[in-house]
Amino acid sequence: MSSLITNDELTHESEIVWLEPIDTLDYVRQSLDRLPTRRGKPAYHRDGRMVGYAMLGPQAKASRASGTFLRRVFWLKCNDRNFVPDGLYAKGAPAEAVDPRTVAAREKGRKTLRSEGEPPSTAAEPGVSQAG
Repeated sequence: MSSLITNDELTHESEIVWLEPIDTLDYVRQSLDRLPTRRGKPAYHRDGRMVGYAMLGPQAKASRASGTFLRRVFWLKCNDRNFVPDGLYAKGAPAEAVDPRTVAAREKGRKTLRSEGEPPSTAAEPGVSQAG
């Protein structure tokens, strides 16, 4: 779950790779997966589709117990808003969801009004005047 991921667990990330444009996605689910490599597209075994993943730098060390690396994977389930706009997540988002626009290497991302199914606020947008 994204709420359980800390930036300390992401210190060896070097890059986030998106497999599709994120500008149309209100949220993505993120998880830390144990993977056999630091880099490259990981195998995907969930319901739904993978939309991105993190790559690790050469300083990342494999687990002594399993020989695997902890890497973030970004994904969507078949019942997510992207697939079913008026479904379960028409408002709100899963616990592990973050707005992909807030994700960067070594930064876990966060929920936003957009990821929660609300119209994005224009208050923080440069060049937008507020009626008053």
